[in-house]
Amino acid sequence: QVHLVESGGGLVQPGGSLRLSCVVSGIIFRGSPMGWYRQAPGKQRELVASITGGGRTVYADSVKGRFTISRDDAKNTVYLQMNSLKPEDTAVYYCNRPTGYVTFNWGQGTQVTVSS
Repeated sequence: QVHLVESGGGLVQPGGSLRLSCVVSGIIFRGSPMGWYRQAPGKQRELVASITGGGRTVYADSVKGRFTISRDDAKNTVYLQMNSLKPEDTAVYYCNRPTGYVTFNWGQGTQVTVSS
């Protein structure tokens, strides 16, 4: 069974930074494409960043230049470095396979709140 455990969220002021982590177990992580999603209250879940097994990355326009996705295959972990955070980045953040792939059962997510 696949488990996704996200962490690293919190309350941060506009312009601040956070680094999210997602530990993946139950699959052969190396080579598996992964993504970070977010869901704000009253909105649909959206994919904000993805990374292939080879390390190629793709970003949503709303986060391009501010967020960086990376992975450590030795630790079965995918990261999301978030800089220059804005109030509109407030959401619950989840990791999973990116769009176009069969997703795993969703984890609990990690709350990110950007507010002064």
